[in-house]
Amino acid sequence: MYQLFTDTDTDILPAEAAELGYKLISMPYIVQEKETWPYVDFEEFDSHAFYDMLRGGVLPTTCALSPGKYMEYFEPTLKEGKDIVYVHFSAAMSGTFNAMRLAWEELAEKYPDRKLYTVDTKGITIGSLNIVKEIGELAKSGASVEEILDWAAREVDKFAVYFYADDLKFFRRSGRISNFSATMGGLFGIRPILTMTDKGVMTSIGKAKGRAGAQRALLSYVRDLQEDIKEHRVIVGHSDALELAEEMAQMLKAEFGEDLRVEIAVVNPTAGSHCGPNTIGVSFHAKHR
Repeated sequence: MYQLFTDTDTDILPAEAAELGYKLISMPYIVQEKETWPYVDFEEFDSHAFYDMLRGGVLPTTCALSPGKYMEYFEPTLKEGKDIVYVHFSAAMSGTFNAMRLAWEELAEKYPDRKLYTVDTKGITIGSLNIVKEIGELAKSGASVEEILDWAAREVDKFAVYFYADDLKFFRRSGRISNFSATMGGLFGIRPILTMTDKGVMTSIGKAKGRAGAQRALLSYVRDLQEDIKEHRVIVGHSDALELAEEMAQMLKAEFGEDLRVEIAVVNPTAGSHCGPNTIGVSFHAKHR
């Protein structure tokens, strides 16, 4: 027997997590020295209020979980006699997984018969959400741990995500992006097109002029790289830019057919602290990342 876990950095909502059989780990963010835990300190994410706060000049920070916090999440499941399968955001993006490993070293001594299996989505937000949902559906269909891990080994690198941001000061401050100049992009209206690599890190792979150009660029990446796109969901993510997300969804359906399975998701506040408002992204099944 095993229990699925995921975290709020994957953009999954509590109701979706429960439906797919996941326990949800909250990843915090900090505003003016106050720590907030998504879906612990609030039931619903008021994305408009949060991203308006960022538009007003507030720059939240984020922090890793402690080993003790991971123990609080994991130990009740171990007491139930279940193994853990944790489908998480990119390990390359945070020191939080060092804390997880320290926690597990202690828990493994206390529960020697239990196992922790991890699936690194090598993504964050909607890039992770696509994988989290597919694994949840596998588990609901009765898949074993081994079948889930085999699927992940084949498929994780085939879920691509491409996105752009309106205001690059958030990425510049976070230091999580390489290969582009946030200052020059802001001055000339250039929007770098970003992706998550097969190493689980963000990088810039192109640029576009203005929002319209960036929307067309995202579509072109989907067009060129998609594989079996109608056999999987396509997720459009946004940080308080619903009109742009709906426009992107319509562009995708115009390209691939009205029967394309498109979902729209809001970028969670912890990841949104780094990308800022008006970010748009697309996650889809691809030939490769």
